[in-house]
Amino acid sequence: MKIKKKIKSYFLLIFILINIFYVNPSYSLTSREDLFKNSLNLSSNGNFNLALQQWNKYLELFPDDAAALSNRGNIKLVIGDPKGAIEDQDHAIELDPDELDPYINRGIAKESLALWSDAKKDYLYVIAKDNENFSALYNFANVEGSLSNWQSARDLFSKASQSNPGFAMARSSMALADYQLGNIKESEKELKKLIRRYPTFADARAALTALQWSQGISGEAESNWIAVTELDPRYVDEEWLINVRRWPQKPTKDLMKFISLN
Repeated sequence: MKIKKKIKSYFLLIFILINIFYVNPSYSLTSREDLFKNSLNLSSNGNFNLALQQWNKYLELFPDDAAALSNRGNIKLVIGDPKGAIEDQDHAIELDPDELDPYINRGIAKESLALWSDAKKDYLYVIAKDNENFSALYNFANVEGSLSNWQSARDLFSKASQSNPGFAMARSSMALADYQLGNIKESEKELKKLIRRYPTFADARAALTALQWSQGISGEAESNWIAVTELDPRYVDEEWLINVRRWPQKPTKDLMKFISLN
């Protein structure tokens, strides 16, 4: 009888182990890491709908993973669900309030709904914790620009570029803010420096096109614009420039006038 009981216990143990590692592989650390990495890779590669499916699958198994919630929130924003994105970022913050990325991600989602004041609160919170966080500084600058506070935006873009000298878009945005403010020499100098450093950087070339054309330097403006059209065709779209790229009004109008004459 004792032998039979031992045999039964042994097979019961085997049955439990089979259920843990095969029927429910979520208990395997390797499987969890692989599923997370796969979801992240799909997100990074732009396979957003499939990435959302994978994040949903992952979060069904691990609902308290703050990083996964924040990543899924980013995907929801990309595919046009900003309210769902904010909900995921809220939950991520509840689970891990010391992690700063969800605050930035939530701020970006709020910006997409033009909730400028709410977005600003998230960025200010991050900056209070880390005053050199270039992502928070840059996005806060975009909010200030959207509210037409261009001097404040210019200073924040400058701080973001100082925190991350390789952040070309922050430097280009600073030059565009200078353009809007009438600091033409400073703007032109920065844009030319950017183009020397990053010859295929379409944003700086498009901005310089508008600036040069507005100053009557049409030949150089034409040359820069030819490069822009080959690099990124979105710069012909006024709505995209203002609402997505977040250019100031004056350089946008100048570029549109230039395009209309060509």
